[in-house]
Amino acid sequence: MANLKEIRNRIASVTSTRQITSAMKMVSAAKLRKSQSAIIQLRPYVKMMSEITLRLLHTDRDVPFLRSNKGEEKILLLVLTSNKGLCSVFNSSIVKLAKKRINECSKEGKKIFVKSFGKRGDSSLKAIEGIEYLGSDDGIWDSLNFDNVSSIAEELVREYQTESYDRIEIIYNQFKNAAVQEPVVQTFLPFNLESNSHQKELKAENNYIFEPNKERILQSVIPLYLNTLLYKCFLDSFTSEHGARMSSMNKATDNAQELLNDLTLTYNKLRQAGITNEIIEICGGANALS
Repeated sequence: MANLKEIRNRIASVTSTRQITSAMKMVSAAKLRKSQSAIIQLRPYVKMMSEITLRLLHTDRDVPFLRSNKGEEKILLLVLTSNKGLCSVFNSSIVKLAKKRINECSKEGKKIFVKSFGKRGDSSLKAIEGIEYLGSDDGIWDSLNFDNVSSIAEELVREYQTESYDRIEIIYNQFKNAAVQEPVVQTFLPFNLESNSHQKELKAENNYIFEPNKERILQSVIPLYLNTLLYKCFLDSFTSEHGARMSSMNKATDNAQELLNDLTLTYNKLRQAGITNEIIEICGGANALS
């Protein structure tokens, strides 16, 4: 059985750990509030942009972003993880979904390209065989904003237009609430009008007057929509990360407190037993002298 000194050292260690996890929980909670507010405000805008873009595309089937190049033989997967750990299954669930998607594409004979955003996914993804790994861009999470994400989206659009890739998908955690994050696969390009749930409504409402003209409107709306869609995916992942870390650190703090209570109880019992033994010895010695 551990002695009093060892238990005191463990109590000090657990107390220090509890303070660290509690501080990390509060930091993540503060970041979560800010990013959660941003993603909640962004989602209605992205939804409306999606509806507007799809309505416009139904009037013109010759837009390059609707094509399916060479049967979609070259697939680019953008995998969004985090730079830091201690966020439960946030990163492992994304890597697992990415591997599943890679296996599906491999069975179909596709050539797979993978680009990672986040240090935590880099080591796992680059070890996967049968893919062309394009490296990891970790700096995006240090300065996540619309302009930085837009530059990535514009580069992806250029690569798609030059037929470097036939299909681009984003694998990320979609934020539900602080305790729930859902790994999803989001198609970035090409647009798929046939899968839209409001397809009949969109086809019925195609009598538009374009000012100045349809081509200029499409040239403005489509890039803006793609930039906004990619930013929403990044912001979803960023918010999910802090939600997962806050929940994880909250559990760690609770566990540390429970362990601290058990150690304190054990310490008090041993201390009380030691005091009792000392009293018995003193009484025994006094009786012997009398």
